[in-house]
Amino acid sequence: MGGRRRGAHDENYSFVSPVVKYLLFLFNLIFWVISLVMVAIGVYARMMKHAEAALRCLSVDPAVMLLVVGVLMFILTFCGCVGSLRENICLLQTFCICLTVIFLLQLVAGVLGFVFSDKARNRVTVMINDAIIHYREDIDLQNLIDFGQKEFGCCGGVTYSDWSQNIYFSCKPDNPSRERCSVPFSCCVLNKDENVINTMCGQGMQEMEYMRLETISMSTAASTNWWTGSTATCSSWGGLNVVCSVLQLVGILLSQILISQIKDQIELQNYNLKHSSDPWR
Repeated sequence: MGGRRRGAHDENYSFVSPVVKYLLFLFNLIFWVISLVMVAIGVYARMMKHAEAALRCLSVDPAVMLLVVGVLMFILTFCGCVGSLRENICLLQTFCICLTVIFLLQLVAGVLGFVFSDKARNRVTVMINDAIIHYREDIDLQNLIDFGQKEFGCCGGVTYSDWSQNIYFSCKPDNPSRERCSVPFSCCVLNKDENVINTMCGQGMQEMEYMRLETISMSTAASTNWWTGSTATCSSWGGLNVVCSVLQLVGILLSQILISQIKDQIELQNYNLKHSSDPWR
């Protein structure tokens, strides 16, 4: 006497939020598709291209690195997708634990990078200078460098004059190359009204170091050049690292909320099942 029907009353307080469930699913689905694209690009690059020059100046083959990251991301996001749709605690916990480990490793790497920033910067500079020397020897390496310079708005390792280390761009008086004292077109900045890339925009730019950035004009387009090196723009990776960390925290938070809701619902169902024979107990 004095008891109450807890099952019918508590059902209103324990449920799995469809918003959290499908938001976590969408979150993982996006990165699952990205992982498939990464794997496809990595497989294509590995099978169709053999970038020997790139391997001489890079510690890891970019294609292999892309494959490894893509496969790991595919497995991780697969656990997140299926776990959220099926409300599977095991898969969700696997996803959450792996994401937490990645976040902690990323945090440790960031701290070590800050503590040993000078050594890391010197290592990056050496790697970039090696890539500059072999720039014309492999099309994959060339495309990689051009992409990096355009993406991060830089030219060379420390400064644009680093391109003089390449035999084609060297400023030595006895250099017979038509690209003597030049820099790659990826060093140039396109104006808003410029639709066609002027591949000769870097012609002789190393000899114009005395001129101001704003006053440089090219023969066919009023393009300007980036004069900072790649190591000077490495701080851009800091912003990317922050974005990745925030996304990881969002994934961890959503998975933990969903796991908690699923556990509460299971406990409620077990309670109702246990007391179904005596509902007024």
